[in-house]
Order: sequence, then C-alpha cells, then structure tokens
Amino acid sequence: MPRKRIISVRKMREVLRLSYLGFSQRKIASSCKLARSTVGDYQARAKAIGIDWLSVEKLSDQELFSRFRPASKPVAQKHEPDYQQLHQDSQRKGVTLYLLWEEYSNQYSENFYSYSQFCRRYRNWRNQQRLSMPQQHNAGEKVFVDYAGMTIPIYKRGTDEVMFEAQIFVGALGLSSYTFAEATKSQDLESWLGSHCRMFCFFGGVPEIIVPDNLKSGVTKACYYEPDINPSYHALAEHYDTCVIPTRVRKPKDKPKAESAVQVVERRILARLRDQRFYCLAELNKTISVLLTELNTRETKRFPNARLAVFEQLERPALKPLPSQPFTYALEKEATVNIDYHICFERHHYSVPYELVSKRVQLRVSDKTVEILHHSQRVALHLRSSEHWGYTTCTEHMPPSHKAMREKWTPERFISWARKFGPHTADMTQRILNSRLHTQQAYRSVLGLLRLEKTYGAERLEAACERALILGFERRKNVLNILQSKQDMLSLPEQVQKRQPLFHGNIRGNTYYQ
Repeated sequence: MPRKRIISVRKMREVLRLSYLGFSQRKIASSCKLARSTVGDYQARAKAIGIDWLSVEKLSDQELFSRFRPASKPVAQKHEPDYQQLHQDSQRKGVTLYLLWEEYSNQYSENFYSYSQFCRRYRNWRNQQRLSMPQQHNAGEKVFVDYAGMTIPIYKRGTDEVMFEAQIFVGALGLSSYTFAEATKSQDLESWLGSHCRMFCFFGGVPEIIVPDNLKSGVTKACYYEPDINPSYHALAEHYDTCVIPTRVRKPKDKPKAESAVQVVERRILARLRDQRFYCLAELNKTISVLLTELNTRETKRFPNARLAVFEQLERPALKPLPSQPFTYALEKEATVNIDYHICFERHHYSVPYELVSKRVQLRVSDKTVEILHHSQRVALHLRSSEHWGYTTCTEHMPPSHKAMREKWTPERFISWARKFGPHTADMTQRILNSRLHTQQAYRSVLGLLRLEKTYGAERLEAACERALILGFERRKNVLNILQSKQDMLSLPEQVQKRQPLFHGNIRGNTYYQ
C-alpha cells in the first residue's frame, strides 16, 4: 500500500518558523506547497513533543528528523466526486466547499477523500476548464516581483559598443499596485536579492508574502508540491520576517499584478527611453526613478486615485517595519571536506574540524567571511581570502598528531638541515618557506627538496639550488627539473651570461628618471 510522503527537514523548520510568526495554516501550506492537513499534523506533533521554533534552532537536522517523523497513513481506493455538479453547486449563494465535502463524505462513509485532497482535485479539474477567477488582495499582504522582457543597452562611453543589456526588475504591491522598478547588470542571485532589499526600502516596509516567478535566482527547483527555494532567498525572507510563495510553472494568472506592472513599466518607462543612450547603471536608474515617480502619481479615468495615494492611505500602515540592518547577501553552496580537513572555495582552502573529513558541509560566504555549517550548526568561521591556492588553517581544527608535528618541525630546523648541503640549498629552503603565507604550508615542499640529496647527492643538489636562485625559481619542482635535465653540470658563468640584459643607446637605464 502507498505510504504517506515524509517532507524534508527544511520544510519542517519552515512550518515551525511560519507558525511562530503567526501565519495561518492556509498560508503556511501555500508557502511550503503542502496540504493544510499536513501542516496541522506537524503543528500538532510539535505541540505534543513540546518543541517550537526557538528550540528547533538548537537541534541538528538528524535530531529534528528523528523526533519529528510524521506517521504514515494507508491510502485506499477513493470514490471520485462529480466535479461538474460540485462546480454548479459552489456557485450558489452560501454554499462552501467544506459543506459540499461534508455531503460527499456522508454519501460515501468509507473510502472518501480528505478535505484537502477533495479541494485539490476540484481545483485541478476547474483549472482544466480554463476558468479565470479575479484575485482579492489585502493591504500589505503580497508583493509580486518579476523581470521585464525588455532590456536597455549600456554603451561603452564614446563608442557604439554595447557592454551589456541592463535587466529591469519590477515589483508591485497587491492592493495599490504601487510599483518599484530598477535596472541591474544581470538576473543573477546577487542582483535579485539586492533588488528586493532596495524595493523594501522604497516601500518603507515589508509585505507578508513575496510572490516571485520560478526563475533560478529565486527557485532552485520548480515543483508544484515542493519547490526548492534558493537558500539565500530563503535567508532574505527570514531576515525580513516574510515568506516566499512562488507561482506555478507557466501560470501567469497566478501573478496578474506582476504581469500588469511589467507591461505598464515597459510602456510608460522603457518605451520612452528607446532613443536614449546610457553609459552606466547609475545614470539609467536615475532616469527610471524620475519616470517611476510620474507613473505612481499618475491619475487615469480607470484609476482616479493614483497608486501613491492608495499606497499612502491603505498599504503603508499595513506593511511590516524594516529591520534595523539590511540583508547582507551570502552565497550558499555545499562542499565535501577533503582528507586534509580543508574545503576549497574560489581556489582558497579553509580548515574544518578534522572529525568532519569526507562529510558534506554547507558554506555561507559573504563579501568578508566564510561560514561553514554541518547539519545547520556552525563549525568554522574564517575571514574571506583572495589568495589563490592559499590556506587558512585554525590550530584547533588539526588532529593531535598534526599539532605535535607542527611543534616538532620548525623553519629553523629545516634551514639548519639545508646548511649541511651548502649555503645555496639553505637559501633555496628559505625562499620556499617565504613563498607561502603560512610557513607550515611549505613544509612538504621543503622536505621534498632536501630528500633530493639521497638521489642526486649533496654536491649536485647545491649546484641545482644555485642555478634555481639565479633563475628566480622558488619551487622544489624547478630544482628537480634542473637535476633531471643535468643543467646543474653546466658551467655557471655560461648560464649567467645567457641571462645578462642587452645594453645599447636606446636603453635609458634606471638613473634616467632620478
């Protein structure tokens, strides 16, 4: 028999978070794409086991899943309602879907659909009939966001070269249609989240629900039942105490306000800029801001009250207040801890506690920090580094044996060992140690350099290091290449002479500018 589907841990946390914020079961079900009965079941289980959103934050994913597993219910063959008759009855005054479901359940005392399944199947049937129902909007409840299809070219100053096509972000509130628009360089995640932050500042508050389309910057995986909201987008919603309810795929009627706002912005703003040239985003956004003010204060025969007037009177008082600090964008991704207890991000290595070797961890990267989490718990925090192939290592992340090795091997000991083979070998050792931000990162290279003496002898190693120093090399591999190609056996003056610069009358010399 089919078993009841178990929702993900992320959705468990989201159900408890939205319950803590006071959202109704219907809104929580819409945001998480769950049945209302499922939301109620998980709320009841949370109450039964005595946990809420504040206590859930301290639990790992495994602990929450083990304590919060919903009970499965067998599904039997159900009697199908007469949807055509249901639709006709639902149009009559005072008749609700719940009343029709009660009559249906009484007619079939066994094997009847639950109320949520009854409503879902009826909605699916109704959508197939191509019926359209006007949406009702409450003050401060929803903001609809999307990108316009039209773009504005940004030119390279003084030329006809187009550097990029500026994308136009549009947001409109549900009740007043008060509109925000701005140009961004692209539709990437950072631009998407930044436009939301600037939109909330433009409104002076935050609505209860954000209704986006299923673009990749907002929804990682589009699905009617369980859409995967981008983790960074979800973090923005948490920061502003709101929730994200994406529309269905290829269902523009789910966001008529966004479609209408995009059309108005294209006709009243972008069309007016068709013959103008812009050389930077700041210049374009300044022009859009002027035309946007005109759009929001414009009165028409169809809308005698301007958008701004309705917004000031009804929507602004209903919006949630802005947080004290704006949202800071942080890139989120997953990585596997390497055998050297480091993870690599943008060609730089950051240490993780050695117990997590080969485990999957989550990275939350801002412009200044790299935060590493395991099962939603922070395990490491590093300053972000731009050094390619460098290492940022915390001593407490190292296993005991590595800590002991770190105390045993020191730069002074390596240099003292190298002096036994000659001064040039010692200088090459010092150069390799200085080439790393942390000298411990060069220990392997130094060990490899000094162990070449066992294969080629101390005399050849000294000669090879001398030539490597003259050529400006600072890697053990360069010394090995000299030994393998027997360049260390060439006479030194001949090799030095080949690298001497040419001198003639056209070269001014370093004293010319003094």
